[in-house]
Amino acid sequence: MPSVAPGNWVGKCTFGVMENALKVRDIAACLEAWAPRHLAESYDNVGLLVGEPSQVVKGVMVSLDCTEEVVREAIASECNMIVSHHPLIFKGIKRLNGSTDAERAIMLAIQQGMALYAIHTNLDNVLTGVNHQLAHVLGCAPHTHEILRPMAGGLEKWTVFVPTDHAESVRHAMADAGAGHIGKYDHCSFAASGTGSFRALEGATPFVGALGEIHRESEIRLEMVVRSEVTGAVYTALQDAHPYEEVALDRVSLENGRKDLGAGMVGELPAPMAWQDFVDRAKQVLGCTHVKITAPTQPNVQRVACCGGSGAFLIEDAKRAGADVYVTSDIKYHEYFQAEGQILLLDVGHYESEWQTSGLIASKLKEKFPNFAVRLSTTRTNPVSFR
Repeated sequence: MPSVAPGNWVGKCTFGVMENALKVRDIAACLEAWAPRHLAESYDNVGLLVGEPSQVVKGVMVSLDCTEEVVREAIASECNMIVSHHPLIFKGIKRLNGSTDAERAIMLAIQQGMALYAIHTNLDNVLTGVNHQLAHVLGCAPHTHEILRPMAGGLEKWTVFVPTDHAESVRHAMADAGAGHIGKYDHCSFAASGTGSFRALEGATPFVGALGEIHRESEIRLEMVVRSEVTGAVYTALQDAHPYEEVALDRVSLENGRKDLGAGMVGELPAPMAWQDFVDRAKQVLGCTHVKITAPTQPNVQRVACCGGSGAFLIEDAKRAGADVYVTSDIKYHEYFQAEGQILLLDVGHYESEWQTSGLIASKLKEKFPNFAVRLSTTRTNPVSFR
């Protein structure tokens, strides 16, 4: 996964006429195509928090947190939009009088005409998001990455009946719109042949058959899985490709977990590693001066589970996944007992588990807008230090 060093410019800001200038809505659309807002947890606050979608963007600063110091850094760097992982406005704010860092940061951003955008738990819940980056940094082979707790729901099975000669064109149209995507595979479908029957009534314009007569047609029963976020596109594609005036379609909600969405990540190191060497490696790559661990359960580790940020809620999932070690942060005292001699728990600190998210976000923006100015904040926002 590419990363960007803090403070480095990614591309240069090049504007044509004002009508074609990059706007806040363009940055938001890029990020939300990657991590849709509806994937955020119910308690979260993501998306555009301050600013207007139509505002022209001169430059974007990316940071893990949005603090008053980060806002001042953005102003000095001539960036008028900040994209942060943690939302500045999280709990309810009843007044803006500058009594807290959050209030001062919001007031300063508004005064300077700066847009503030947050991409938080929605980025935690996508396959290529925060936890993918953490697993990569910890040394897990990319092809082994899997969601630790797949998201429930969000899947439908569509069954459509198509004339045999049109089955392939309908199948391809639905697949191109996003149907049939299961884990690391796409264009997945099942087909069975049979005979359909119908009678066209007055006012109908049937593709085959005659008005008022029972018609039997050789048809294919086509089944495909459809993810919630592409149902609209798939339905439009199906209607456009299907030859019948009235399309026979069954839609059934599934309880299957989403293999491409959910919390945490589990992966495999290329080879077993002594547990102490793994802990030392984690400290080095994550910039930890200290970590908290439970008693080691075996000499070596290879299967690694992880969750950026506060991840104690996934300890049991990590155990069920057969992980040798679980890397996360903010584990409370009594939660360490859940290890039960089955897994090594490694608490690396909240900031340490997520700081590389900024580089991940910046790389995504650079990929979409290669000629636009994106800057990583150099402000260290970690409020915790060790002595």
